Amino acid sequence: MIEINEVTKKFQDKKVFVTALKHVSFSVKKGQIVGLLGENGAGKTTLLRTIATLLTPTEGSVSVGGYDTVKNPDEIKRKIGVLFGGETGLYDRLTARENLEYFAALYGLSKHETKVRIDDLAKMFGMKDYLNRKVGGFSKGMRQKVAIARTLIHNPEIILFDEPTTGLDITSSNVFRQLVHQLKREGKTIIFSSHIMEEVSMLCDTVAMIHKGELVHHGNLEQLYKSEGSRDLNYIFMSKLVRGNDYYAS
Repeated sequence: MIEINEVTKKFQDKKVFVTALKHVSFSVKKGQIVGLLGENGAGKTTLLRTIATLLTPTEGSVSVGGYDTVKNPDEIKRKIGVLFGGETGLYDRLTARENLEYFAALYGLSKHETKVRIDDLAKMFGMKDYLNRKVGGFSKGMRQKVAIARTLIHNPEIILFDEPTTGLDITSSNVFRQLVHQLKREGKTIIFSSHIMEEVSMLCDTVAMIHKGELVHHGNLEQLYKSEGSRDLNYIFMSKLVRGNDYYAS
């Protein structure tokens, strides 16, 4: 479903090149939920942006659903839903409903499909009370709910979440987790980054750990617990960072 092959990404900062990703390779099968773990600045968001066709690899390649991210970006954009932390992509002067209608139109949904999707998502996230209010006055949590709904409005096959529960209260976070389980039952493929180890343990069947732009681990979560002799994902994560990619497992 997603093939990441020897991806390196470099950025130029004045006269200095900064390497954000270093020869990262792994694959994601259809229906998998992959937790992307790493410290701030490790390269998680760069990797997600590359998968989403928003960045071009300096070296290597990424394919999504059989399409190359550089050669066929439009094909991929129709298949994916993307939410990046801190970037809701919403228009403050529009209501929550108008925002969702706008993005639905971009994906070619009919008026009937749009209404059904908005009603379903509003019910799921408890947004009915403020669906017709302008987004500019929303709290961070309210904006995040609408942003997640925007990500899902076109019922994408592949979903990329960057810190999706940022700003959500406990109840809303639990609703999001239930949503992920539902999406998995529907056969959706999901990659999401998170600093909340409990969230990753609850939702993911596979984890990918990145440290300073390098992949230090990718594999099945239960197998990882067994090989490490522990179910403390925070401890395992820190241990992997110390040991580095000499212990990489796929």
